[in-house]
Amino acid sequence: MKILIDIGHPAHVHYFRNFIKLMEKRGHNFLITAREKEFTHYLLQKYGIEYVSRGKGSKSTIGKIFYLLRGDYALFKNGLKFKPDLLLSFGSSYAAHASKLMGVPHIAFDDTEHAKFEHIMYVPFTKCIITPDSFKKSFGDKHVRFSGTMDMAYLHPGYFKPDIQYLDELQLKNKTYFLLRFVNWSASHDLGQSGFSDKGKRELINYLSQKGEVIISSEGNLPDEFKKYLYKGDPHQIHTILQYAHLFVSESGSMATEAAILGTPSVMVNSSAKYFGVFEYISKFGNLFYFDDETHAIEKINSLLNTDNLKENSAINAQKCISQSINLTAFMVWFAENYSQSFDMMKNNSNYQFNFK
Repeated sequence: MKILIDIGHPAHVHYFRNFIKLMEKRGHNFLITAREKEFTHYLLQKYGIEYVSRGKGSKSTIGKIFYLLRGDYALFKNGLKFKPDLLLSFGSSYAAHASKLMGVPHIAFDDTEHAKFEHIMYVPFTKCIITPDSFKKSFGDKHVRFSGTMDMAYLHPGYFKPDIQYLDELQLKNKTYFLLRFVNWSASHDLGQSGFSDKGKRELINYLSQKGEVIISSEGNLPDEFKKYLYKGDPHQIHTILQYAHLFVSESGSMATEAAILGTPSVMVNSSAKYFGVFEYISKFGNLFYFDDETHAIEKINSLLNTDNLKENSAINAQKCISQSINLTAFMVWFAENYSQSFDMMKNNSNYQFNFK
């Protein structure tokens, strides 16, 4: 089988990397197209995955329109040469449009309910959409749901092993440290959304720096006063840093759920968080706390830091979450290899997914 996968964000590399490696061992061939965003290309190189760049996106509305046309053309042109049997993506309009033009099925993964523009652009051209079962929207007959979250594609214990030696390199082993993640709010689904103010960041950093070391991961430019805290290590090792952090504070939904699943208490400030089923689902296990405003978030952080056995209890909570999730990568391998029979099977008997634990 020949499969084209479009990658638009560093997180998407993690969603598909284990799937790609397993499928290649089973004799399947891939063409990976990837947007140049943050360290997406670096991660693909780190995991030994060959790719074709579809260039950088744009922050302006007009620039986004031109990039949409350019991205569509890039996928269609490369797709014609590759002649795929199947296209996969995480909600990529470029993959959806190319699949329609080539007459090839597109399977999309999604967990972002409020990405209305993306849904308008890709859903009509997509044969099958796979989401966590906590996803609050319905895509009708083309919708397939699974138990768990997208994080299980790479944080499942069968795939993820933290590198404790890396903490030695950063002189963090056996230290109390806090990881913070700030975003730049430039994605189309981020329009009108917000997180911490500069004042709130300052209050948060000053408070946490009295309790331990502060490390910041940031999409955009930080004020100069915060730059000394920037994470300068290997992006490939960020999940090791997440697992051993005493607490994670974030504007990013992706990393907030990752931290919770890795056993690190996670506090998120994001004005759109209440719309996400996956946040509601993971919060039930006791590791994720999300807020519309920074004031309540900082109050919760203070409460957590005064809780006995915080990390030990969070590790137990994480195991409960993992035990209720399927092995998503194994499920993806089965679903792709047997499409479209697998689609019919899931529609008729969704419990079949629990063969993949």
